[in-house]
Amino acid sequence: MNPGPAPTTGTSDATGLDGTLPADGLAGAPAARQADTPSARFLARATLLSAALSMAGAVLGLARDQALAHLFGAGAETDAFLVAWTVPELAATLLIEEGMAFVLVPAFSVALARRALGNSTPDPVRALVAASLPRLCLAFAATAAALVVGAPLLVDALAPGLPDPSLAISCTRLTATCVLSFGLAGYCSAALRAHRSYLAPGAIYIAYNVAIISTMFVLGVHWGVRSAALGVALGGCLMVAVQTPSLVRRLAGRSGLGDCGYEDDGGRPLAPGLVCAVLLFALCRQSQVLIERHFASALPAGAISHLNYAQKVAQLPMSLSMMVCIVTFPVVAQAIAEGDTRRARDRVERDVLLMACLVLLGAAVVVACAPQIVQLLFQRGAFTAQDTAATAAVMRVYAAGLLGQTLVGALVRSYFAAGRTTWFPLGAMGVGALATVVIGAWAVGPWGACGIAAANATGITLTALLMLHGLGPRNVPVRVRRVVAELVRPVCAAACATGAGLVVAGLFTSPAAAVAACCVCVTVVFLLLAWVLDAADARSLLLPLAQSLRHSVTRKLGHGR
Repeated sequence: MNPGPAPTTGTSDATGLDGTLPADGLAGAPAARQADTPSARFLARATLLSAALSMAGAVLGLARDQALAHLFGAGAETDAFLVAWTVPELAATLLIEEGMAFVLVPAFSVALARRALGNSTPDPVRALVAASLPRLCLAFAATAAALVVGAPLLVDALAPGLPDPSLAISCTRLTATCVLSFGLAGYCSAALRAHRSYLAPGAIYIAYNVAIISTMFVLGVHWGVRSAALGVALGGCLMVAVQTPSLVRRLAGRSGLGDCGYEDDGGRPLAPGLVCAVLLFALCRQSQVLIERHFASALPAGAISHLNYAQKVAQLPMSLSMMVCIVTFPVVAQAIAEGDTRRARDRVERDVLLMACLVLLGAAVVVACAPQIVQLLFQRGAFTAQDTAATAAVMRVYAAGLLGQTLVGALVRSYFAAGRTTWFPLGAMGVGALATVVIGAWAVGPWGACGIAAANATGITLTALLMLHGLGPRNVPVRVRRVVAELVRPVCAAACATGAGLVVAGLFTSPAAAVAACCVCVTVVFLLLAWVLDAADARSLLLPLAQSLRHSVTRKLGHGR
């Protein structure tokens, strides 16, 4: 229930993660390109900052889910809110996390490169904002108004099996306002990341979840679950508020790097075909949630809630691993724009393997101690032991699709990094969604919510395989066979680590102790096997760290003598 860039010089924020990159699709002097290529240290710092902020937002997201479970349990009332929650889920994907970011980051990159020349009038960045923001605001506001008016039809389409849809309709009318606020938040986020500023965009989910939690506790007694829907509306406004000051400062600035031989490519920064391809892909990907809720609405009360809690906890490892490609997205785009497909290919392959290792490690923990995690996080108040067992079972099934989810999120950036319209990701996602529908319709009868989760995992894994196969000369020529062969190593390590974690988790009666011991055991086993198998070049990554630790210990012992 949660939840790129390019260049310009500008005022650094407190993180120091600001700087300049050449814009996608613009030819600059080779020397300038080389000088502006981000260092490995910068990428590491940006990734760590983004991961830390994402982790903080995820922790608050868990606190939000805990508050929802504690106050309202996992029954018909919560199901009604989660139907309304579909709107912010879709809006976050379309307008913040993926959709518009794939379009706006390259567009701002072009404008920033023109500003860097110092001889454009009017300022290209402010001209882009003036040309695009009012139109987008009008579109966002009109969509939000249409959802408010059409809430009864939307609820009936999403969950036709709800016995009393009135509460879901009321919540939907509140959450529909987030289309406008999320759209503005996504616009600010794309612009700031194009300026290589990661602090404010990374903090938006912290503000968002704080607003929801506060509103539930303040108004929950009087408003019931409607207080959570109101929190969504207020949280969207806070998302915009935390980014606006930083964006205003950068839009006011105008700095140049001198002439770097730039030639206008004549491209349209917001090409309608590209916008449609990106938004339809994001919408089709998010349709898996709609498919789940449609099938689960016909199951006993609480099924939608079990699916929701399981999905949000299981997807935490994926969310953290995605920080890698969020930071390196502009690096890949820059390499493609310069014609250096080998550098783009190497970057994508390294990212895919590293992200696979991270998400598989998390998936091993999720599978090994799912009941203890759910019990520790949610089993209190109205959330019963039966809810824990049902949620844990679904969570383990979801974990089977985490690698596919991560690969889709990583690979789609390779398709859109060149700024060209491509429909292949939409086609691949469509095939995966169709597989989800067919398998879900067949599996929901005998296996209930677990069958729906299995359909989700199968569909997204099929999409990942299709997208991996489809990479080629028009985007990033990834060596598919090599990547698949390399992925076998971390998969084997994760399978062994999961078995060890299952054994260790069963040794403890306390859920906190079981989760802690399981995390340590799974991590140690996975890292040892990754070292032995050299998964994702683990030896080259871990050896410098081990040498640094050994040197530090040796030096301390020397001082002690």
